[in-house]
Amino acid sequence: MKRTELVTRYRIAENKRFRLTDVDPADTWKLKSKEQAQKWLEQGVARLSELQDKLYAQNQWAVLLIFQAMDAAGKDGTIKHVMSGVNPQGCEVYSFKSPSAEELNHDFLWRTTKCLPERGRIGIFNRSYYEETLVVRVHPELLDRQKLPPALVTKDLWRERFEDINALERYLTRNGVIVRKFFLHFSKQEQQRRLLKRLEQPEKHWKFSLDDLRERQKWGDYMQAYENMIRHTATDYAPWHVVPADHKWFTRLVVSEVVVHALESLQLNYPKVSPAKRKELAAARTALAINKA
Repeated sequence: MKRTELVTRYRIAENKRFRLTDVDPADTWKLKSKEQAQKWLEQGVARLSELQDKLYAQNQWAVLLIFQAMDAAGKDGTIKHVMSGVNPQGCEVYSFKSPSAEELNHDFLWRTTKCLPERGRIGIFNRSYYEETLVVRVHPELLDRQKLPPALVTKDLWRERFEDINALERYLTRNGVIVRKFFLHFSKQEQQRRLLKRLEQPEKHWKFSLDDLRERQKWGDYMQAYENMIRHTATDYAPWHVVPADHKWFTRLVVSEVVVHALESLQLNYPKVSPAKRKELAAARTALAINKA
């Protein structure tokens, strides 16, 4: 089995006819067991650790990973497991909740733009500016809080936001930021099972919110919004990966492989040491050897 097939299988780029029904939420590709996937994941985590070290040392590229999903799809767990071997010094995670009053007084890209990763680092957005084409679209009353001039709130608003997002991601890639986007695609039945589990296990009670049930009632609206979002913002330079998420072990493996594949495409290397620097290192080695003696 070729692991690149696992990466490309769920990659969506420049596909205006994409449908969520094209991807089975319970798909596990050719893998037969959780144990097999775990072995692959461990290898991927180790490889990711090596690549991240070079990314940080080279200090030229940055990586932005965006995660979008319905509640209980497993975003937090996926980020935790895939990035478990990464040096925290070179990785930052941002979770975007409901916008604050300050954030609402700025354009819709402001609060995420200021969190973009520096060169040499991996930035992770747990939800992102895409919420402006999802939750705000499903709940149009939220637009009132954004204080937009009425003349700008037209039937073209969502198309314009897609264009603005594409322009931002094109700009980022032209400036050395690799963008990879993940939609964790799970079934309504699996969400029900996970929400019930949160209610049944005391240690998971903190995760439960009545808002999850309210949003669940709009499942169809959200699926339509996600599908439309992916169709209009999946590009060659910033592709979406629609990852089956009914089985968490498979979700984590796919995400790991995509991130590793993206980093390997950069052909990262440790910085070369100049002749002058080598002389300096040799002198330091000699000095340390003398002092040790």
